[in-house]
Amino acid sequence: MKDFLKQAEELFPYTQAMRRDFHKHPELGFNEIRTGGIVAKELEALGIEVTKGIGKTGVVGFLEGSKPGPTILLRFDMDALPITEETGAEYSSTNAGVMHACGHDGHTAIGLTVAKILNQQKDELAGNIKFCFQPSEEGTNGEDVGGALMMIRDGVLEGPKVEKTLSLHVWNDKPVGWIHVARGPVMAGAELFIVKLTGKGGHGAAPDTTIDPIVCAAQIVTALQTIVSRNIEPLKPAVVSVTSIHSGTAFNIIPQTAEIWGTIRTFDHEVRKRVLERFEQIVRGMATSMNCEVEITIKQITAPVINNEEVAASVFNSAQALFPATEIASNSYLTMGAEDMGYMQEKADGCYFFIGSANDEKNLNYNHHHPKFDFDEQALIKGVALMSSAASDLLK
Repeated sequence: MKDFLKQAEELFPYTQAMRRDFHKHPELGFNEIRTGGIVAKELEALGIEVTKGIGKTGVVGFLEGSKPGPTILLRFDMDALPITEETGAEYSSTNAGVMHACGHDGHTAIGLTVAKILNQQKDELAGNIKFCFQPSEEGTNGEDVGGALMMIRDGVLEGPKVEKTLSLHVWNDKPVGWIHVARGPVMAGAELFIVKLTGKGGHGAAPDTTIDPIVCAAQIVTALQTIVSRNIEPLKPAVVSVTSIHSGTAFNIIPQTAEIWGTIRTFDHEVRKRVLERFEQIVRGMATSMNCEVEITIKQITAPVINNEEVAASVFNSAQALFPATEIASNSYLTMGAEDMGYMQEKADGCYFFIGSANDEKNLNYNHHHPKFDFDEQALIKGVALMSSAASDLLK
């Protein structure tokens, strides 16, 4: 076990250099041409079989162990965000308006380092490993689906069939040194919704001659707040957030239409079903009562990330053996953040774990998706060591 930590420490200069290079040259989802090219080159240099173009810009490396056994998939996301960087770091983004504000540069670097370590130990592996470098985790970026679903469509979980998955996230909500491996739900499933209301426009001085979609929208927004507070059990988390309202162009005109945008987050399938039912009832009922026509669009962004009991227990044991002086958190942390790894874990038992990466003393504590986001690179060592160890243990 300790060999994995030692190897991760010895390879840290490589991991750090790769991470900083990716950070300096960020690419948005389904545009990871440079990133994917480097990933493929590094894997090929190890003698690992590489397939490009899985999920448009995704890259998959296949490592065959010397002994028969299951195939596991290790997922590392590659995409950046449409944010202008404000960190001032020497490795700041050189791509205007794009930055790695979530840590995926670190994930990709971790993945390449893990490939180096496990490739050296392939004679000891009873099974196979797919190194899955995924595009567009942050959204669909103009495509009909995001990176995970697109890779699934392209057969990443087949040939040979993937039986188990592992994935991780450096996590700036917690300090470097913190590790979280939980059984059950860890990240929420997410929906986006768009409600379009059509009324009858007119002069603001004669509201009685109109059907006001803004007033209807206001009533809907207020009523939606009762879904969680009055329809969902208090101990079962759910979120319904209205995040945008679009309507009107002038101070004295009642508009014809109004749009309401927002998101729904849930962990539990039954809770999700109940939230969606009440959402439909409230929106349609309120629109009908105020004589507005209504169109409702709800799109699932991702399923919840739910860790398999057996796989999570194995990863937890790996973490305890690897870091005996560290208290490994379990089932004590949930986030309403969403992750499309949930789609892969619906089809293959998996474990998604977190590696604390914040450091207050170094001012590396901004939240994910913030223009000043950066993380303590010591987290890379822990990520490499635990992913390598966890994968090896699953194939024993």
